[in-house]
Amino acid sequence: MDRARLLCSLGQTVLISNFQEYYKLVEYFSQYTKERMGLTMGVSNLVDIFDEKYYRHLSGGILEAFGKLFYKDLRVYLYPMQNEDGSLTNSENLKVHPRMKELYKFFKYNGKVVDITDFDASNLSVFSRTVLKKIANGDTDWEEMLPEGVAKLIKEKSLFGCESEEVMHK
Repeated sequence: MDRARLLCSLGQTVLISNFQEYYKLVEYFSQYTKERMGLTMGVSNLVDIFDEKYYRHLSGGILEAFGKLFYKDLRVYLYPMQNEDGSLTNSENLKVHPRMKELYKFFKYNGKVVDITDFDASNLSVFSRTVLKKIANGDTDWEEMLPEGVAKLIKEKSLFGCESEEVMHK
């Protein structure tokens, strides 16, 4: 909820759902539109989508989930990931499980996975889990990891367990 509050404070529109699987979210929205849909996600989320363990409960397994996910001409807009050596992982060089390689290539070559190329490279080294851990541990260097004004909002609204400066000085 804190992430939603923060995004709303920044003027963004936020939708919260209890769908843990992307295919269920797409299936739900498909009831309300015939237009093309798009999902934006990072590399690690896309790699997870290609992990069969998430679909064992479906009689059709991963193929059933992908049928529901992509049947409405869905596109996945992929945000790149910066690796430890400074290189980028995007749709051209990401690695999925060998059994899923051909399935991934099918979606990639049919335009279902599209790289986001207009991104701020300075944000690629920021991971929300790292920032949240630093806030929880009381570290102060998390503030410089965030875009201008965001740390101030987090402190003002006491988000993510961050105590506001007023409370800390009492």
